[in-house]
Amino acid sequence: MPILVLAWKSLWNRRFTVALTLASMALSVALLIGVERVRTETRASFANTISGTDLIVGARSGGVQLLLYAVFRIGNPTNNLSWRSLQDIAAQPKVAWVVPLSLGDSHRGYRVLGTSAGFFEHYRFARDLGLTFTQGGPFADLYDAVLGAEVAERLGYRIGDPLVIAHGAGDVSFARHDDKPFRVAGILARTGTPVDRTLHVSLEAIEAIHADWQGGAPVPGARVSADAVRALDLTPRAVTAALVGLRSKVATFQVQRFVNDYREEPLTAILPGVALAELWGLVGVAEGALLVVSACVVVVGLFGMLTALLTGLNERRRELAILRSVGARPGHLFGLILGEALFLTGLGAALGLGLLYLLLALARPWVEARFGIHLGLGGLSAHEIGLLAAVGLAGAVAGAIPAWRAYRLSLTDGLSPRV
Repeated sequence: MPILVLAWKSLWNRRFTVALTLASMALSVALLIGVERVRTETRASFANTISGTDLIVGARSGGVQLLLYAVFRIGNPTNNLSWRSLQDIAAQPKVAWVVPLSLGDSHRGYRVLGTSAGFFEHYRFARDLGLTFTQGGPFADLYDAVLGAEVAERLGYRIGDPLVIAHGAGDVSFARHDDKPFRVAGILARTGTPVDRTLHVSLEAIEAIHADWQGGAPVPGARVSADAVRALDLTPRAVTAALVGLRSKVATFQVQRFVNDYREEPLTAILPGVALAELWGLVGVAEGALLVVSACVVVVGLFGMLTALLTGLNERRRELAILRSVGARPGHLFGLILGEALFLTGLGAALGLGLLYLLLALARPWVEARFGIHLGLGGLSAHEIGLLAAVGLAGAVAGAIPAWRAYRLSLTDGLSPRV
């Protein structure tokens, strides 16, 4: 125990240098574990975006592309899925339900999704959680709109407020369907998925606002009023994609093969889980690169600690010699220096974890609202504990270098005057 007291007093005597070393270690550990936490939580958030859907059907394209525009509202489809083909798929005896999706319009930067009332019944996320309403309910009228939590919060909408949908991804003044305004009928509870950033309307509403449009522009002299369009046949001619639920998981590959071999038009059916795994395979290189960068920062922090110990060791040679003269053995000096290194590493890691959890608590609401990623404040995972153990081992190795030098210092070397 006396050696520990000496180690503590020695560190306190060099508290300014020690504080800088601790700050460097804390920031390094916070970055390392922070990158790992964000990586795992981002992957979990993506994986929890959709559950309970057996297949996603769309025009012939890559699986990742279909997943991105159908689920994450990223990118645009190569083609549409005809309504007749969708009805053929829905008529298959092994298909339990089909939820059509129609994209292509927007509102003040947020995507507009045309769908059926079944979307609010069958869409599942985060291990079979369903959609719930904080206000109002599903659309009942042709011009009703249901807002995701972020859309309502950011734009300040309440039940009954009017809004206008724009044609295309941008809200350009001359491409607005301002002759057919909508009314907010419901606001969904926050889900942490792209649903929060989506405005939902019925498929019939999508057909209604485009009744007097052709080729992405209004037809001259063919304007149809908002009331007159109600009398038209608003059955969709095509949709962007569809979510499909099956009566039995056993039939998944059979229905997928039916869709992929469909003769009327080229279609693709993907399994959401498989497409997500493929997506993460594509971004895995970036994940690894971030982890390598954060590990390099930790190595730099350890080198800073090593430099501080070695520099301090040269200044403490007389101190160590005096310790030898009063009975301290070389092993005591080795333990003293190594103990200081382990103390700095352990305390730096603890401070880094505290800093990380503080930053997570502060940034959590903003990250959830901005990116839809839930940052958990739970305990450390096995991989994070492994990373901390690796940091501790690296700290021990770094501390062993000056400790070995102290071990080799002789009493005569410490007391001899320098020339």
